[in-house]
Amino acid sequence: MAAERLVVVGGDAAGMSAASQARRMKGPAELEIVAFERGHFTSYSACGIPYWIGGQVAGPDALIARTPEEHRARGIDLRTRTEVVELDVAGQRVRARDLDSGAESWTGYDRLVLATGARPVRPRLPGIGAHGVHGVQTLDDGRRLMDTLERRDIRRAVVVGAGYIGVEMAEALVSRGYEVTVLHRGAQPMATLDPDMGALVHEAMNRMGIRTVAGAEVTKVLTDEEGRAVAVATASGEEYPADVVVLGIGVEPRTALARAAGLPLGESGGILTDLSMRVRGHEDIWSGGDCVEVMDLVSGRTRHIPLGTHANKHGQVIGAGVGGGYATFPGVVGTAVSKVCDLEIARTGLRERDALAAGLRFVTATITSTNTAGYYPGATEMTVKMLAERRTGRLLGVQIVGGAGSAKRVDVAAVALTAGMTVDQVVSLDLGYAPPFSPVWDPVLVAARKAVTAVRSAGA
Repeated sequence: MAAERLVVVGGDAAGMSAASQARRMKGPAELEIVAFERGHFTSYSACGIPYWIGGQVAGPDALIARTPEEHRARGIDLRTRTEVVELDVAGQRVRARDLDSGAESWTGYDRLVLATGARPVRPRLPGIGAHGVHGVQTLDDGRRLMDTLERRDIRRAVVVGAGYIGVEMAEALVSRGYEVTVLHRGAQPMATLDPDMGALVHEAMNRMGIRTVAGAEVTKVLTDEEGRAVAVATASGEEYPADVVVLGIGVEPRTALARAAGLPLGESGGILTDLSMRVRGHEDIWSGGDCVEVMDLVSGRTRHIPLGTHANKHGQVIGAGVGGGYATFPGVVGTAVSKVCDLEIARTGLRERDALAAGLRFVTATITSTNTAGYYPGATEMTVKMLAERRTGRLLGVQIVGGAGSAKRVDVAAVALTAGMTVDQVVSLDLGYAPPFSPVWDPVLVAARKAVTAVRSAGA
């Protein structure tokens, strides 16, 4: 009996995790695995790119978990620099193009995994394709940016966008000694936080010498006679000189293939799957990683949340299904952490606008404490904001901004959200205490206690 063929489109976290798990469950005699990756690298940490740019990581090799050669040695026919350009669902085949030679060929499949990832948002503006303008999503993107930084005399950098990527890249560029300006459309950086918490990030960025310009709508990138970026213009008429421009506006699911093939997409354009990560309505197609939407366990809606943690878990679930086993991915609560120099940033669950969009009535509680006992040397401030459902007291979300030891406290809240706990129950949690690690009342518990009072005061 001939082996079935699994085709994987995308060679990073979700795709190669799925391929590797399927290979562990079925040998080459049972399952042939062909994987296509448009870049040079596989199984890498895109989250580490800002730390490579900033010099904390020697990358890119340090960011690679498994090379193409290592995958091939495990019985996976991995084809790099090869992009799948068409998906024929009815014929169960994909058309792939060798990006170096231009040659194209069709490959049939019995089972298909779409792990096409996400792409940086690149607005259609004059000059956006100029030399010196960089998105940062893949290791190939990181390498092109490093080439620009090392080959040109860089003094001034402009970062467009102030989400996770924008803020982390701003820190990386400041650490290289550049003058950095961050242009963003919102009232505060870090739109993943509520504005009052984003203001704390803004203050920290200013303290470290990063110029942040709120309400800045970029209209074009100005170039010199050689087509190189020299400045970024905004709708206000201001022009910000730049030797390099980094786009940190965010990412969107890379789903052109799926859309053209008629696969189901959600509100954000991500592919819709069931709990086993099968594409809805398609028995032999799975999808995972940054190209899918997942269930938000707090709001009950699907969301696009591009994180490597989810992608790896998706791959494990998909690989189990392809290999004849069974696994599910129930959903997420939206946990993410980041940092700007010494300031740690974390969130999980819903922001105020998320809760409003979901039709939830809620109260908020914000407290400022310290990350250790106040008398312990090195204690720094930590602000915690908590959202709770007005009538039930169900925990809805937590945001944390503070010094060392602040961000990972969000994990307590993530567990509480997953368990559907109330703020009353959170107050009773038996968290660890010692002066070097926490005050007697951990800041998360203090916020929960204040939220309990807010719930009781609000009544029904």
